[in-house]
Formats: sequence, C-alpha cells, structure tokens
Amino acid sequence: MKLVKGILALAASAALVGCNSGAKPIYNAGTYEGVAEGRNGDVKVSVTVDESKITAVEVTENKETEGIADGALKDVPAAIVKENKADVDTVSGATLTSNAIIEATKEALSKAAK
Repeated sequence: MKLVKGILALAASAALVGCNSGAKPIYNAGTYEGVAEGRNGDVKVSVTVDESKITAVEVTENKETEGIADGALKDVPAAIVKENKADVDTVSGATLTSNAIIEATKEALSKAAK
C-alpha cells in the first residue's frame, strides 16, 4: 500500500510540474515606447519584452540635469530588467528622474500587455 501511495504521489508531482513548465505569456513580444514627465521635461524610454519578461529598458530621450540624474538614468533601467518589474527603488537625489523612468516604463508595458 505504501508503494502505491508513493507512486501516486510521484505521478501527481510530475503532472503538476508538467502543467507549470512554461511561463504564461503576459506580453506581446516586441519593443514599446513610453514617456513621462521628469524634472526638466519628458523622459522617453524604449522597453523590449519577450512573452514573459522585460529584456531591455533604454532611456532614449531626456533633458535631465547631467551629473545629478546620471545614477537614475543608468541604475533604474538596469533594476527594472533585473527585477522584471517597473516598480523598483528610486535613486536618492534623482527621485523625479527615477519616477519618470518608472512611469514611462509602465506606459510602455501597458502597450505590450496581452
């Protein structure tokens, strides 16, 4: 009886693993644009996704203050890709720029959503 229960448990586990083998598509693969208001004007981003994750975020246009916004322009897009979500931490001292990148990314992702 223990052998039968063990085999049934193993079969059930294998069936569950098989059901979850592929990530459910949440995006239409491609590159999408988004824009949001930064400290000194619009911040535009280009967001590339495959069917289940964010693969690249690039700030394509901005008028933010050089030197002050540099950390946000570099670190926020990298964090979005790494964490596979738009809601990431902002960069201290460049909060408005960080938030603009986040909001522009959210806009782009809304265009990519299935």
